[in-house]
Amino acid sequence: MGSPTFAVPILEQLAHHYPVVGVITQPDRLAGRGNKLTPPPIKEAANRLRIPVIQPLRLSEPDAMSQLEQWQPDLIVVAAFGQILKPNVLNLPPFGCVNVHASLLPRWRGAAPIAAAILHGDEESGITIMKMDEGVDTGPILRQRAIPILDTDNSLTLSSRLAELGAQLLLETLPDYLDGKIVPQEQDHQKATYAPLLKKENGELDFHQTATELWRKVRAFYPWPAAFTYLDGKHLIIHEARPIEISHDYPIGQTVRFQKKAAVATAKGLLELVKVQPGGKKPIFGSDLINGYRDWGKIVLPDHGNHA
Repeated sequence: MGSPTFAVPILEQLAHHYPVVGVITQPDRLAGRGNKLTPPPIKEAANRLRIPVIQPLRLSEPDAMSQLEQWQPDLIVVAAFGQILKPNVLNLPPFGCVNVHASLLPRWRGAAPIAAAILHGDEESGITIMKMDEGVDTGPILRQRAIPILDTDNSLTLSSRLAELGAQLLLETLPDYLDGKIVPQEQDHQKATYAPLLKKENGELDFHQTATELWRKVRAFYPWPAAFTYLDGKHLIIHEARPIEISHDYPIGQTVRFQKKAAVATAKGLLELVKVQPGGKKPIFGSDLINGYRDWGKIVLPDHGNHA
């Protein structure tokens, strides 16, 4: 059970070592500029591997449960599926349901653990292989492995590294788990933190934050929901940024030409806009942004963020 690109290496490696009887994923969604009906990446992978796929809106649908029962799985592996599993699903396989979660639980339970780790300046992230229960990422831990979060990481690159780690750690864990050699360890629930589902509006930059905080936000929200602000009343997506420490104070939101770089003043330091995308156009470099706005350095960007 899985949906996004994160789940693909996990399915591929699993299918090379075990008989995968079926894949359950989310329905096709409208996506892209053409608003075309697009299948989840895991469906495309399953089709390449010639594994049967079903796409119920909810697992509780009678047809979905009927198919799951027909498959008679010994174990269900879950990776970023996007639906809560109820007891009738959790208890169906003899070995239960195992989740490949992209954080070092109990830190960052929930829907967006990778973005949360970058956003909060964590030095490391990792994979937790967990025996699922009825809670949200609350089940006992089978195994964990950490990797450092690099300054160059955004959610896309970190997700890719974690997906490969998840596939590797799952294959290392399953033989011992299936042989009963692993004693699941209960999480320390007092240390739990939560990573809620991201929304588009979460991406708006608040220049009352520091340049370092905004730099993390740009990285955490790439490629989705994407960090953004407004320039001349038009949407401006920030794909890549960099914090610059300076001693000079500028008004918050003030655009600045700093050593031929496009930057914006924050509560502390400048945020260099390395790569941006004006609404409806292709991505450009910050230097091109300066060239397109002669008054860059005089413009004050709007700040609709939450100043709390």
